[in-house]
Amino acid sequence: MRNITILVGTMTGTAELVADEIADSLVGEGFDVQVVAMDGLDGLIFSDGGVFLICTSTYGQGDVPDNALGLYEHLEHSRSDLSNVRYGIFAMGDSTYDATFCQGGKMFDQLLTKLGAKRVGDVQEHDASSGTMPEDEGAKWVVDWSKLI
Repeated sequence: MRNITILVGTMTGTAELVADEIADSLVGEGFDVQVVAMDGLDGLIFSDGGVFLICTSTYGQGDVPDNALGLYEHLEHSRSDLSNVRYGIFAMGDSTYDATFCQGGKMFDQLLTKLGAKRVGDVQEHDASSGTMPEDEGAKWVVDWSKLI
């Protein structure tokens, strides 16, 4: 069975709800899925390689959520070789804040790429001002994304 780990960065729980809906869609596509909140994680989560999906909101002035900060900073200060990691990003933001729109996801994308991880597909951005529900968009988007793995 194909394995995917969804790492969740959230302040209010919305990204967790989205991750759960994405996981349900992936299970329906034949994947074994684990949803893991980023709380207390460090770069060792990537040590065995594999396929990861980062599901994160953006907080404050374009920052990663508080529960994702430890993982982000650990990776930022490490010299980890993540060449055995493939990943996707489902980033959430609000285009009302144009300069920092979906910045949390973009920050993870830049950092993972810098460490040698290979992104699968494009970063998927959800706009809170769009009128669509992020969990619905995520559940639909991930079906197409999973075909790229």
